[in-house]
Amino acid sequence: MFVSSAYTSMPSQGVVPRKQLDENRLDHFAKILKDQIVKEFNAQELTQLPYAEVRDRFASYVTQYLTKQQLVLSEQMKEAFITKIIHESVGYGPLETLLKDDSITEIIVNGTEPIYYEKNGVLHRSTLTFRNAEALMHVIDRIVAPLGRRIDLHSPMVDARLPDGSRVNAVIPPISLHGPLLSIRKFRKEPITISELVERNAMIKPMADLLTGLVQAKCNVLISGGTGSGKTTLLNALACHIPEQERLITIEDMAEMRITHPHVVSMEARPPNLEGKGEITIRHLVRNALRMRPDRIIVGEVRGSEAFDMLQAMNTGHEGSLTTVHSNSPTDAIHRLEGMVMMSGLDFKMDLIRQYIRSSIDIIVQLTRLPDGQRKVIAISEMMEKNAEISDIYRFVQSGISSDGKVEGYFTPTGYKPRALERLKAYGVSIPSLHLEPTTRERST
Repeated sequence: MFVSSAYTSMPSQGVVPRKQLDENRLDHFAKILKDQIVKEFNAQELTQLPYAEVRDRFASYVTQYLTKQQLVLSEQMKEAFITKIIHESVGYGPLETLLKDDSITEIIVNGTEPIYYEKNGVLHRSTLTFRNAEALMHVIDRIVAPLGRRIDLHSPMVDARLPDGSRVNAVIPPISLHGPLLSIRKFRKEPITISELVERNAMIKPMADLLTGLVQAKCNVLISGGTGSGKTTLLNALACHIPEQERLITIEDMAEMRITHPHVVSMEARPPNLEGKGEITIRHLVRNALRMRPDRIIVGEVRGSEAFDMLQAMNTGHEGSLTTVHSNSPTDAIHRLEGMVMMSGLDFKMDLIRQYIRSSIDIIVQLTRLPDGQRKVIAISEMMEKNAEISDIYRFVQSGISSDGKVEGYFTPTGYKPRALERLKAYGVSIPSLHLEPTTRERST
């Protein structure tokens, strides 16, 4: 039975008999109950139960405790009290409210300072805080323990994932100088579609039509952008347009993609264990994927020597593959790939590396997060056939800043007719020539 004699031994210091409690005293008693529950019961087992059953058990426990201590709470405050104890005992404490808000995309915890969150691309400071570093560490341990990970003085950094797929990074002292740090990147239950990106003014419909056509025509696409610019979101949206009869293999450092495709299998890299053994890198997975009869290989992000293996896959019959890279422009993306190929340990001259990249990558899509939080596709570019130069097919032109701080601008074709048009035609994809004519008037976004 969940309710035990444990509550009879709870401290009664500071009890205010037969009086309503303010929020500060409520926090005090919530801590007492939470600490007692953690000692008495298996929190891991409780997390496996339906929420309604957990709430009923906690409500019974709280009622007996309040009666014993002669505490009086209004029904509203009692419900808040029960919820708070559940969150702090088997949940994620003050993070619960933010995690349930689907409009929030990022949560940032800097020790016991107020928690920050990102909404619509803009960072906000909340009024929520962790009571102390110990409470924050309790939440971090709750996240990493079920995954077989650990975080301590010998291993003060960890990447993990919540049950809903949200990506978590935690750092503790002595690496962190400001107490435990926690970052959570949330993901929608349903992935964003290309149509939604158009509705959000991340691009215009002709650009979306071109990108989906390029994917269907098996062009190799590199998505470039900075942190939080929407690379994975666009990658996921484009992958959903791959024909259903094809076999997809996705490879990620930390699984994030949710591709709605009938034949997709996913692999995730693995860090070394405590003895420094058992590591499985992205490069290992790319090489193994080539033996799994893929039609297309999708690498969530290339960061190192695996770039060579990815390019090799694109060059050896796995056309239509997609990947992302951290960079600020299409040109920078190519330079980064050059550096990554050099990290592979192969003794290639730069001219040969550039030729290899040129023959592997067809299209580069550049994204950015603007100062006002908007995420936009600021360029769709094609690799030139005879050199390492890049030609823009579409670009975003910024025209100014509005009085309320919003970036103003418009998308326009450059007038360049990509070589890929012939490939699109061969796959039955039609792009009206009008869509590639430069815009003569600004379209506000």
